[in-house]
This record gives sequence, C-alpha cells and structure tokens, in this order.
Amino acid sequence: MSSQTSSQTSGEAGAGWAGRRVLVTGAEGFIGSALSEALVRLGASVRALLHYKPYAENGHLAPLLLSGAIEPFPGDVRDAGRIHQAVEGCDAVFHLAALIGIPYSYQAPESYTQTNVLGTEHVAAACLRHGARLIQTSTSEVYGSAVRVPIDETHPLQPQSPYSASKIAADMTALAYHHAFDLPVTVVRPFNTYGPRQSARAVIPTVLAQLHHGAREIKLGSLRPTRDFTYVDDTVSGFLAAADSPRTLGRTVNLGVGREISIADLAAALIQASGREAVVVQDPARLRPADSEVLRLVSDNSLMRELTGWAPQVPLAVGLERTSAWIQENLRLFAPDRYQV
Repeated sequence: MSSQTSSQTSGEAGAGWAGRRVLVTGAEGFIGSALSEALVRLGASVRALLHYKPYAENGHLAPLLLSGAIEPFPGDVRDAGRIHQAVEGCDAVFHLAALIGIPYSYQAPESYTQTNVLGTEHVAAACLRHGARLIQTSTSEVYGSAVRVPIDETHPLQPQSPYSASKIAADMTALAYHHAFDLPVTVVRPFNTYGPRQSARAVIPTVLAQLHHGAREIKLGSLRPTRDFTYVDDTVSGFLAAADSPRTLGRTVNLGVGREISIADLAAALIQASGREAVVVQDPARLRPADSEVLRLVSDNSLMRELTGWAPQVPLAVGLERTSAWIQENLRLFAPDRYQV
C-alpha cells in the first residue's frame, strides 16, 4: 500500500487467519485489493480471482503478484466450472466480484444480473461443494431512500436501480444457500467505502481529482443526498471481524460509521482537505433518472458492534486528508475528462 494506508488496518483481528487458504473474488478492486493485502499481512494464503485480461495489467495487486505473496487465478464468476476450481482447497471465500457502477446499470441491466446474481450463485454452489465459508459483499444501495434512519438490517430493501436490484438478489441467493443447505454465510453490507485507490466513478475521488487537476468549478450531480462514508481500512477490518466470528453466520451486518453528510457539505470538506479553491456546481447530465436517486443513507452498526466488537476508527476528516494526499501522488491515474459522478 501507499504510505497513506500502510499501517495495520484498524481493528484487524488476525489470530484466526494465519495459515488459512482464502479466495478473494474481485481482488483487483478497491476494497478487494486492500482486503487481500490485509490477509497476506495476517499470514493467510491468498488466492485472487482476477478477471481475465489479454494484456499484462495487474492493477493494485501488481506488487504482491510479482512477489508471489498472492496466487493469481484468472477467471470469471459467470463461469461455474472455473469458480469450482477457484474455490477448491479454500476454507473461506470473500466474494467481492461484481458490476458496481450505478449509471451503467441503467444501460445494461442484464449484465448486472448475469454477473452479480448468477455469479453469486456459482460462488455459493462452489463453497457448498468444497466446504468453504462464504462472506458475501452487499451494498447500502439495497436499502434505497431511507424509510427510517439510522438504517438497521431490518430496514426494507428497495430496488431503486438495476444495480441495487441485482445486489438484493445476490444477497438473497447467498442466504438461501445458508437456509436450504446449511452453508456458512455472512452478508457484509458496507456503507460508501472511500479511500486511496478508489476509482473516479465515486464522488470523493472524482472531486479530489478535479481539485488536484486545478479545476475551479467542481461539477457534480444532485447535492442533496446524504451518505455515510467509511474509510477503507475500517471496512476491511469489518470484513475480517465478520468472517472470523461464528456469531455472524446466517446474518447480514452493516459496516458504516453511523453519521451522514450531504454531498454539498462533503464537497466543501474535500475542498478544505485538498487545500484548493473552487466552487461546486450541479451538472444536469450527472443526475440519476427520476425516482431512482437514493436521498439518505446512514447506518445503524450496532448489530456488528454487538456480534464482533468491531467499530470504525478513522474520522472522516482524517480519511479525506489521506485520500487527498494519495490522489495528488497518483494524479496520472485520473484523466481530467473521465469524471462520471
């Protein structure tokens, strides 16, 4: 990791991972790469399911792959046979592979069903066959606009986008394998994870990249929605705590801080963290379709605290400063014309 994220992940519970064989799907991604690195630090033998590419590109995992610290396993969750091969010999599977971009889900909803729903079924079936525990990655988007706040795990699920619909179906598929076949499953539901390595499709890196490129006018979609932002180290420690506890079996647990901030106020905080000067304007081209915008997301994380003792450790201001510094150091990764929030 960079100097901004090289410290031991906050709250890491490592006693149970040394020597264990673990598969991480979606290991090249933002959270998946941070989780893979944490597992390596804790002594686990990590196999990374990497989406096959016909060119040499290992993304965030390149250093660990080159050093041999992680076993690369090219594949696709839509290929059931390949997933059975990937899970064989593993005693735990962190399933993070998914299509996650909300705007694109309106353009290609069937691809989200194939990857997120059918892919999860393939992973669950392989875990059942090979005796592995499944940690299914959900999203706070499944709750839709809050009926009540803070949002606990009993809050109604509302499919306000094709993406959220596919993740609801994926979570239910994983839990069905627990109820029908006694597969050990935990559904982990992060709330808006952010931090170094996140792509410009998300609001925090897209604002910071614009700022560090010298923009004086920051273009965003709706400024009204509120979100509950969790620093990536805290999300990773939550994954590990949930997967290490027998008390989370068959349960869904929220990983969030429990505080909400509007996108308008977040943008102001990012301008301050970056040390730049800019104004924020709303770009109609970046607005979601009518009736699909999720207006409020703020977590109730009390169940996770009760079951595992996990609690987030990184304040928002500190996390934003770390993220700003990382983006400034890696600005070449953020082309000025590719901001999509």
